[in-house]
Amino acid sequence: MFRPGCISAARGYWTDKKGNSDSLRMPHSAKLILLIFFLVLLAESKKHRRRRWTGQVEVQKASNIYKKNHDMTKSRTGKSEQLLRVDDHDFTMRPAFGGPAIPVGVDVQVESLDSISEVDMDFTMTLYLRHYWKDERLSFPSHMNKSMTFDGRLVKKIWVPDVFFVHSKRSFIHDTTTDNIMLRVFPDGHVLYSMRITVTAMCNMDFSRFPLDTQTCTLELESYAYTDEDLMLYWKNGNESLKTDEKISLSQFLIQKFHTTSRLAFYSSTGWYNRLYINFTLRRHIFFFLLQTYFPATLMVMLSWVSFWIDRRAVPARVSLGITTVLTMSTIITGVNASMPRVSYIKAVDIYLWVSFVFVFLSVIEYAAVNYLTTVQERKQRKLRDKFSCTCGIPSTKTMLLEGIYGESETNSLEEYARGQIVTEEDKQDKMEVHLAMNNESHSSRKKGLKGHVSLRIMQNTHAIDKYSRLIFPGTYIFFNLIYWSVFC
Repeated sequence: MFRPGCISAARGYWTDKKGNSDSLRMPHSAKLILLIFFLVLLAESKKHRRRRWTGQVEVQKASNIYKKNHDMTKSRTGKSEQLLRVDDHDFTMRPAFGGPAIPVGVDVQVESLDSISEVDMDFTMTLYLRHYWKDERLSFPSHMNKSMTFDGRLVKKIWVPDVFFVHSKRSFIHDTTTDNIMLRVFPDGHVLYSMRITVTAMCNMDFSRFPLDTQTCTLELESYAYTDEDLMLYWKNGNESLKTDEKISLSQFLIQKFHTTSRLAFYSSTGWYNRLYINFTLRRHIFFFLLQTYFPATLMVMLSWVSFWIDRRAVPARVSLGITTVLTMSTIITGVNASMPRVSYIKAVDIYLWVSFVFVFLSVIEYAAVNYLTTVQERKQRKLRDKFSCTCGIPSTKTMLLEGIYGESETNSLEEYARGQIVTEEDKQDKMEVHLAMNNESHSSRKKGLKGHVSLRIMQNTHAIDKYSRLIFPGTYIFFNLIYWSVFC
């Protein structure tokens, strides 16, 4: 048996238990270290291989996403107020205070014309109002010369032009879903300030040619506090500063032209101010008024002429027709004036309606004259019959033969009839008295002149007035229409 620590002479060397365990432990740790080293190398080689195969694809995707060079001003982690140095300056003062007037360019894009009111004499417009100026206090460093865009929250902290609408009644900035305000600042200090506004402004309209009129309305812009010595307001691109949507249309008007002008406005207490004008011309559509006003009025006038063909003895028919047309014309005139302002001058439509009303009224007066003359004629005929019956003493059975008005031809026929009858001496005496009376009446009528003869003929034939009216009324009305439309169209 060998004990630990003993020497074996047969092997030729000394061994013990402790020394043998140490010699066996060293190779295992070295192996473990080598294994870890090889695993690390393997992982790095796989990672490098994956980068080599996918690197080109990642570069292509990145180039497609970021086509524009990235600006450091777009990814700053600090506040925008710190970048623009808002707290370092007093923005209650205008830029370059104490120096020359600051130029502020303006351009407008009209989005819609919402309404035109004749009663209130105003119009409502929705537009994009943009201001351009330079404020060096807002300049900031930028390697790629890129601008910074902000919403309406920064507007309250910097200086902006105090432009307002002259003669405006109501106006507001749209706030859905947030305030429709945009502020864009460029590195050199140039500023673009844009907002979306709806404004209702006054429009002085002239209705002397209504509804064949053309109206010109104006929207005026002006600085409220700064005179021309502090702020120079101008159209940025001249006539090109005003742009409109091609789809803008109105129900009653045709938009003929938009154009811009500018001039100075003077106030006795404050001074001179730059004022910009947006002018637009509107021409009214006539077709609506032709259907609603002119055609009904013309038809009522033509309907009143029907009474000229109705028998003069049909009093209820002619009177009811005349009253109906008069009341209808009154209703048309009232309806037109209800939708118009109460102006103190005569409009073109008033001329047409009132002339038509006069024609309708004259048709009623014409029948009143015809009816009166008919009554006078019948009264004279009644007196004449009474005179014959009293003078001649003709019996009632014989008086019926003499009703009416007889001329010489009727008297001669009566004589021929008397000759062919066998009469007594008493009847012969009666017929001679009638013949003498009628001859006396005929001789007295011959003594009258030509004028009396014509007036007597009209008195005896009152329907002749209706015959003349059938020609005079339509001819006069047609002549009036020719003059009216040639003057106002």
